Amino acid sequence: MPRYRVILEYDGTPFVGWQVQARGASVQGRLAAAVLRFSGETVSPRGAGRTDAGVHALGQVAHFDLERAWPPATVRAAVNFHLKPDPIAVLDCAIVPASFDARFSAAARHYRYRILARPAAPVLDRDRVWWVPRPLSAAAMAEAADVLVGRHDFTTFRAAACQARSPVKTLDRLSVTAAGDELLIEASARSFLHNQVRSMVGSLELVGEGKWTAADLAAALAARDRSACGPVAPACGLYLVRVDYAADAPVAATAEPHAPPADGL
Repeated sequence: MPRYRVILEYDGTPFVGWQVQARGASVQGRLAAAVLRFSGETVSPRGAGRTDAGVHALGQVAHFDLERAWPPATVRAAVNFHLKPDPIAVLDCAIVPASFDARFSAAARHYRYRILARPAAPVLDRDRVWWVPRPLSAAAMAEAADVLVGRHDFTTFRAAACQARSPVKTLDRLSVTAAGDELLIEASARSFLHNQVRSMVGSLELVGEGKWTAADLAAALAARDRSACGPVAPACGLYLVRVDYAADAPVAATAEPHAPPADGL
């Protein structure tokens, strides 16, 4: 029984999130339905990141097993055919060892948050950025972001419904850069608490406005109290960019040339 690893890109706007829920379309559910239509097999894909409603992905990783062995290029093309018109695409597919787990084998997850700070609302990037109609200081936000890097108790930046056993996480990177009117916030860690990135971004935005200082952010972190957090940033600006795996948990095997989908797949 081969195990397939897929890398996915999706627009999270129309979905309730990655995970199947009682109501609404999910990315996991749409992917499973496309695999069923292609192969006739029922699967429950496991994703590396359980993105929330409205959160996007440039490099979500998932895996599933099939009874029949198909060439990875065929799986990619056929699943993409059956995903239409959903805004989900399989960018890559490979056969991986049975020990590979998209979620638990992950060594690092990388997220990007986009803020558009200008008076005019976004048109082409609607639902893909957080529009803030006033200037923000990227320099002040970058300085404050350093406060959060490292191993900390992130209770302040943890959703009340978070199911993680511990609020202690190691944040490897939190950077803020400006590109014209857009601010990019990059966050990297092995794992994150529920709503951690959006909570940190919302507090950093207060720093960018001049309402908070780096010392205020440090005090919020030290409080270990959810009420000390700034407003949670909206989901639309958040992207799961990439997931890294250790060398002993390969994500690519049996690479094949791209093949067009067969009729009727």
